Amino acid sequence: MATSLKQFKTRALARPEVRREYDRLAEEFAFLEEILKARAEAGLTQAEVAARIGTTQSAVARLESGSLKHSPSLATLEKYASALGCKLQIRLVKQPRRAARPGRAMRKRAAA
Repeated sequence: MATSLKQFKTRALARPEVRREYDRLAEEFAFLEEILKARAEAGLTQAEVAARIGTTQSAVARLESGSLKHSPSLATLEKYASALGCKLQIRLVKQPRRAARPGRAMRKRAAA
């Protein structure tokens, strides 16, 4: 990453609203990085992946872009993974419980 880009990122992430949005999208960015890495490891171009799954190169480019305008179906993601010699896995993971707010705990004790 170029120094000026690193500086820009550092300045941008210092803004609380930018940091919140960046953190909110972290898992999506990680998934996009994972699919790009898998395609690179498979040694395939977007056009080759498209031919394997019966779509166009531009559709593969949209899938890999993470555009908020396009959410691929599970069937499409499964085809994409299969074309790369991979298997798509989707899991539900419990979210960590948020700590109770002090005011709320005090109200519960007062009501008891």
